[in-house]
Amino acid sequence: MPIEIEKKFRLSAAQRKFVRQRLKHIGARHERDDVEENTLYTGNSLVLGRSILRLRRVNRTAILTFKERLPSDSDIKHQLEDETEVKDPEAMEAILGALGFTASLVYEKRREGWKLGKAKVVIDELPFGLFMEIEADEPKVREIERKLAVKGLRVEGKTYPQLTMKHGKRVGEVMEARFKGQRRS
Repeated sequence: MPIEIEKKFRLSAAQRKFVRQRLKHIGARHERDDVEENTLYTGNSLVLGRSILRLRRVNRTAILTFKERLPSDSDIKHQLEDETEVKDPEAMEAILGALGFTASLVYEKRREGWKLGKAKVVIDELPFGLFMEIEADEPKVREIERKLAVKGLRVEGKTYPQLTMKHGKRVGEVMEARFKGQRRS
């Protein structure tokens, strides 16, 4: 199972603008803008904060992902991650339900994707804030962080699901963080 290595930062609106300019300046290439709906499931041996099963809808596609956090004292998180594209997200929801998994958390995200060599940098907007993630090996993460040279940059140690639990709104049995006016039927 591949290991995902990333570091997350909380951004102000001014920092987001600065990061976009710096990414261009250091040679990063803007690849895409997406709107995502992420649904996390509980059940069986899943432990929120340690392991997740997520169905992510992006445009007309969906991706099923399993992640498990590896113990680390670093501000750069390491986690096992496996994912696969899903052609029919509604059928996948039915399969997950039949297997005993229950949707417990939903969060929406607007994501800008950037590429710098083999590294990925994303700028995320969620209903509760702005964030940046740098995904690469540890030395490359630290190098990009230095090259961006963002003043007052704050590391965010919490995951989006943890932040959704804190800032979201309970709708029935599901904790949700959605943009105003957004609701999937």
